[in-house]
Amino acid sequence: MQLGKKSMRFDSCWREKKESRESFFAGRKGQISVFIIVGILIISLVVLFFIFRENLGFASVPAEFMPVYTYYVSCVEAQTKIGANLLGQQGGYIVPPEFVAGSVYMPFSSQLDFLGNGVPYWFYVSGNGLAKEQVPSKELMEGQLNEFLMQRLSECDFSGFVDQGFVIQVGKEVLVESTIKEKSIDLDVSQELVATLGNTSWASDRQHISVASNLGRLYALASKTFKDFRETHFLEEYGIDVLRLSAPVDGTEISCSPHIWSVGAIGENLTTNLEANTRFIKLAGDYYTLSKDENKYFVHDIGENVKGNVQFMYLREWPMKLQVWPSENGFLKAEPVGNQEGLGMLGFCYLPYHFVYDLAYPVMIQFFGEEELFQFPVVVYINKNQPLASTTGVSAINPVPELCLRKNTQLAVTTRTMHLEAVEADISYVCFASECPLGRSYLKDGKAVFIGDFPQCVNGSVVAQAEGYETARVIFSSVRPGELTLSLKKLYTLPVFVQQGGVALAEGEYALLTFTKAGVSTTVAYPEQNFVALSEGQYSVKAIIYSDAQIPLEASTREQCVQVLESGFFGLLGRTHEECFDINIPAQMVTVAVSGGGTSEYYMSESQLESASGITIDGASLGTPSKISDVQLNFNNAALAGLDISLN
Repeated sequence: MQLGKKSMRFDSCWREKKESRESFFAGRKGQISVFIIVGILIISLVVLFFIFRENLGFASVPAEFMPVYTYYVSCVEAQTKIGANLLGQQGGYIVPPEFVAGSVYMPFSSQLDFLGNGVPYWFYVSGNGLAKEQVPSKELMEGQLNEFLMQRLSECDFSGFVDQGFVIQVGKEVLVESTIKEKSIDLDVSQELVATLGNTSWASDRQHISVASNLGRLYALASKTFKDFRETHFLEEYGIDVLRLSAPVDGTEISCSPHIWSVGAIGENLTTNLEANTRFIKLAGDYYTLSKDENKYFVHDIGENVKGNVQFMYLREWPMKLQVWPSENGFLKAEPVGNQEGLGMLGFCYLPYHFVYDLAYPVMIQFFGEEELFQFPVVVYINKNQPLASTTGVSAINPVPELCLRKNTQLAVTTRTMHLEAVEADISYVCFASECPLGRSYLKDGKAVFIGDFPQCVNGSVVAQAEGYETARVIFSSVRPGELTLSLKKLYTLPVFVQQGGVALAEGEYALLTFTKAGVSTTVAYPEQNFVALSEGQYSVKAIIYSDAQIPLEASTREQCVQVLESGFFGLLGRTHEECFDINIPAQMVTVAVSGGGTSEYYMSESQLESASGITIDGASLGTPSKISDVQLNFNNAALAGLDISLN
């Protein structure tokens, strides 16, 4: 029994020692594994350090060559910043796309002249009426920056190190790969650089350099803004608002006198207001504060909180396209309804007007980041009072008239005065409603001649225009080659004096004068316009004089009935029924009415016009109307009364 107990104690002790040894060796194995992993990491880092030490810059440069390396890096950085500035100032281009000129139809070239520097449009309408985009990709910008640096880095000047005993050799072959990031431009530059000082040399053929720059961030913001511009038309919407504030578009006024607007004055007013208002446009962000709640009108949200300064700009010297329909000889005219014969039953006068505009102008959009700038221009196009529909790529907007695309008949046009003296003139050809500007007759050998191709048309008109001369027109069928001569009459600009019954118009009175010759009319709104340009010939002159009036119109209600389609099946068959509704006319006060005028035929010779110091027009005095029926009566009498006309 004792032997058995001893045996049991021995086995137990042996097992405890065995387990202790196994536990000890297991811990030692764990510690060895950790040391092995750490050792591998250290060896790997050392290997990577030696592999990439040249890309780590100064870490591989001996101390005595550090000034050379520092200068080289600064040269790369300086040239990179120059390239980045060029990209920013020129809409993402160092080398812009090929220049394409505008035309008389559309005055926009492919670039906007900004302070003497051409900046490519990101969106514009070409001279032949095509909508075009030329937005650079980031890859294109990187490619142009690479080319720029490869040309400029070989010009880094190390001459300053010669006096210090250095011998510098710089390779002419340069390869650059750039990556434009949000806040930097990363460069891989491959260029041989060898520096020797005494018996010691240092060489490098590749550097990785990162240049601080906001170009990538500004480009991303510009791209997002442009995408929003094309999708939401926010600049066109602002432009339409300025148009309606600056020019007559559509409306109705209670008035018995016509309104006349000069297209030139409208254009000047538009230019002034666009220049003043465009600069107030902002993108939603934190780079400004609003002094008034109503200024929120100028804030546009592109979907992010913009954290840099953004500026919108239009300048009056930039090109503008402005066309208005209907217009006549540079004027818009709205005639009142209610004072014509047979319309006295209306009991009042009103002035309706509706004008259609094509308006196009450039806007420069600038993005600022610290000391950096990125800018690009766009053309804002309002087509027939509406924003231009979004298009991608190239599409037709307002194409050149079909007639003008097919010019295949050569004609020679000579322009001269009535005294057979040569005069340079702009030549165009009109066929039906289409007009094609063709060129200009230039002086050569004592004659002013234009030779060019004309579109073919039967009984079209050749038109010659020269400053200081009346426009000349000759009916000419351009179906076969030929030549013709146009004689232009000299225009004499004279001051106008209007009287009523031999007395000069009083303050607040005004007149509407119309000079018509050979179907062409010139309108003068006196006294705002007090000069008229006339040439020799027979004129039909009409004057309507308006004075202050106080004609009350009481409020009234009238029943108006119209025929409307039946609903349902019978409406599809065209069956109608009568529906009536009331028209409420509010009380009004007519403050201007016809008080005089007349018509007359008058021949003006060139000798009379040349010696005249002015023209006086004296209309009949018809009295100031006191009731609405007198307005119509005076209007009719003014058409029957005569005018006294004299050249002073």
